[in-house]
Amino acid sequence: MELFGYRKLIAYQKSKELVRHTYKLLDKFPTTERYALCDQLRRSSISITSNIAEGVNRFSLKEKLHFIEISFASLMEVSSQFEIAEDLGYISTEERLNVDVLIEEIARLLSGLRKSFK
Repeated sequence: MELFGYRKLIAYQKSKELVRHTYKLLDKFPTTERYALCDQLRRSSISITSNIAEGVNRFSLKEKLHFIEISFASLMEVSSQFEIAEDLGYISTEERLNVDVLIEEIARLLSGLRKSFK
């Protein structure tokens, strides 16, 4: 097992892209959301990346799958939180749709990664 092998995974790279994109969009949110929706979006997006890295480096199949499932759950959290942000007028529909494209790609990659472990 390569210690930093997770860095080569497209799912990991795309999830980092989602983190960067999330942080850029959060600059548009009102300061009243700094400790609520903004904080939750930051933590959820970072969780995707962190759990991919942690899961890939686990030794047991059960643990690997568990961490990829957590990554997927965090990805769905990000999706729902951006829908809320759109509903509240913090981001445009176009911005949310752009995020959705990246989220769908990461979801497919996580599904493929999960299958590769079995």
